[in-house]
Amino acid sequence: MWVVTLALATVLAGQPVAAKESSSNATVRRTLPPTLRLAQAEASPPKPRPQRKARKKPKPPAKPAVAQPAPAAPAKPAATPAPAVAKPAATKPAAAPAKPLSPRDTYAAMTNAERIAIQSDLMWTGYYDGLVDGDIGDRSIAAVRSYQKRSNAKDTGILNPQERAQLAALSKSQQDQVGWRLVTDSATGVRLGVPAKLVPQATRRKDSARWSSAAGDIRIETFRVSDPDTTLASVAAKQRTEADRKVDYDVQRPEFFVLSGDQGPKKFYLRAHGRGEEVRGVTIIYDPAKEELMRMIVVAISNSFVPFSGNSATATGNTARRKVEYSTGLIVSAAGDVLAGRDATDGCHVIRIGSLGPAERIADEARSGLALLRVRGAGRVHVAPLAAGAVSSGGALTLVGIADPREQDGGDAITTPAGRLAGDGVTIEPTPSAAFSGAAAIGQDNRFRGIVLVKPQTAAGPATAAGQARLVPAEVVVRFLRANRVTPTGSAVTVATLKPATVRVICVRP
Repeated sequence: MWVVTLALATVLAGQPVAAKESSSNATVRRTLPPTLRLAQAEASPPKPRPQRKARKKPKPPAKPAVAQPAPAAPAKPAATPAPAVAKPAATKPAAAPAKPLSPRDTYAAMTNAERIAIQSDLMWTGYYDGLVDGDIGDRSIAAVRSYQKRSNAKDTGILNPQERAQLAALSKSQQDQVGWRLVTDSATGVRLGVPAKLVPQATRRKDSARWSSAAGDIRIETFRVSDPDTTLASVAAKQRTEADRKVDYDVQRPEFFVLSGDQGPKKFYLRAHGRGEEVRGVTIIYDPAKEELMRMIVVAISNSFVPFSGNSATATGNTARRKVEYSTGLIVSAAGDVLAGRDATDGCHVIRIGSLGPAERIADEARSGLALLRVRGAGRVHVAPLAAGAVSSGGALTLVGIADPREQDGGDAITTPAGRLAGDGVTIEPTPSAAFSGAAAIGQDNRFRGIVLVKPQTAAGPATAAGQARLVPAEVVVRFLRANRVTPTGSAVTVATLKPATVRVICVRP
């Protein structure tokens, strides 16, 4: 027991037991009483010498003991450095949130549609008068700061959700006051925005159109020049020398030119673009007393002006897609969510929902062919009642949609053509125009039957041409909406209840 106790004390002292083993035994023997020493000798008479020889060579066993753990020793340090290196790497990201994102980085993370919408809203509220193209630079950020200062908010240059919603609501209010709407002029083929409440009188000629106020103090005119040997430079030279015209702003580029100044007692602004031997443009003439209002309107018209996209198509695979495509949407939530067709909103540079304003596509589903759009700051809207439950098996349908503006002289009237389901229960006959893609379908029992989707035409053709139309059943529509956190309402559906929730969807492709 003394031997065990002494060995344990030696270990606790941090000394190897093997190095002290022989001297410890010798000490014990010297201290034992003679009777115990004799008893120990009798119990194991032949072993004293082998034990002494072993005690004389404690070092050989010690060397292997030291040598054997040596290979394992590096393995432990090799395993421990990995966490040691990982710890500093884990602490670096923790410091990143302390550095706020710059305004440019914040806007770069947004979709292009949202950036365009911000610029458009800043333009309509009078804070921005530049190009609405989604490129948020110093000029746009300065406009945001000005808006924040005017709102008594911190001028960070970055709009928080509340500021964004307030800006959108203010922009929409301004647009509503002037009756802003996008039109395609059938006389010239140009597309532009028009303040319909300011210029309610419209007339058209062969190569021009005019919108004017009742008092004649505001006039908007489109024009098209397509004579042989027509060039952009020759048209610009002629426009500079118009009677009573004094130009104080003159910008000439290879593809367009802009002029502005005085025309007699009035102000004027002119923008024109050329392609081949054809030039298309718009002239805005107004009384100086209207200058404060018209400054914003002129910028809005200039940014909305699309001279050649209205009558051209963009090929996508084997499908001819128009650069400006019209379809129908259905407002499905008070937050400004709009149900539309996926094909009709594919590849859009800008999406606009009728008079509600710019929108972005937040969800789509290839299987059903549906898409969900959102209008920021839509304000109070009428939500479509999409009744759930069993429907009749009858094939007669009533479609609720908006025809292409080129079919109704730039109008946006909601129409309700009749249709029917073919024998397969999916195909709709007769095929409606392409603009009815996204329209609602009602059965004879006043039940919501589903959404009409019109397959894009497979070759370029007139605006009214369309491919096959099919019905997306109501249960599929409801499932898609719920999957995207939109809860459909469940009241009875009629044409009268659907019309206020039916909107035009405008897709502008690059």
